[in-house]
Amino acid sequence: MLGWLSIVLAILIAAFYFLTGENSAVSHLGGIERWLFVGSAAIMALYAILLTAGSGSKLSTSLKHLLIWAGIVLVLIAGYSYRGEFTELGNRMMSELTPPGDGIAVASPKGEIAVRLRKRPNGHFVANGEVNGARVTMLVDTGASTVVLRPADADRAGIDVSGLSYTTPVNTANGTTFAAPIRIRSITIGGIVIDDIQGLVAKPGNLNESLLGMSFLRRLRSYEFSGDFLTLRG
Repeated sequence: MLGWLSIVLAILIAAFYFLTGENSAVSHLGGIERWLFVGSAAIMALYAILLTAGSGSKLSTSLKHLLIWAGIVLVLIAGYSYRGEFTELGNRMMSELTPPGDGIAVASPKGEIAVRLRKRPNGHFVANGEVNGARVTMLVDTGASTVVLRPADADRAGIDVSGLSYTTPVNTANGTTFAAPIRIRSITIGGIVIDDIQGLVAKPGNLNESLLGMSFLRRLRSYEFSGDFLTLRG
């Protein structure tokens, strides 16, 4: 049975060096994580020593149990070490299941707030956000210099559309039209909040969807288009 014990210890030692190699995540463990790892190894080693006091079938059964527990501990350590990769995989799966326009918070370095939006089937990106606290869906448009609201969305956001003056010229695919300049108190997309934003209200009938333009986008730390996703970082 000592032969079996030697094999078990050899497997544990090999697994330890495999998981704590120069480029592995476990090699960078510190503080409580390293003590947990050392404590688990010490418990298994003590258990293995105590097993030598047994004999016969009991020892064989105990060794099998030791192998099972050793495997469980190693799997838990590996899972903890690569938790970042598993988190990113989970975020991507959530993004795939989330309707287009609904922002999903994703991990981002340096404590940034990052929100991921999925593309519509027609190839456009939309953001389901809040304008002055009111729910508004906006088409993401990097070609629009400002946020442009439909009159209905502006009214929902608490803007008095009856007193607006449509004096700002706006170039569109159908020619030049005019819109009313406004200041938007706040726009919220996911966990990102931008205050005091320049905007316009389009004339009735001139806009099918409100536009999330550059007066919002350039206030972000960054935004990135990647395949079917748009990531906003605030």
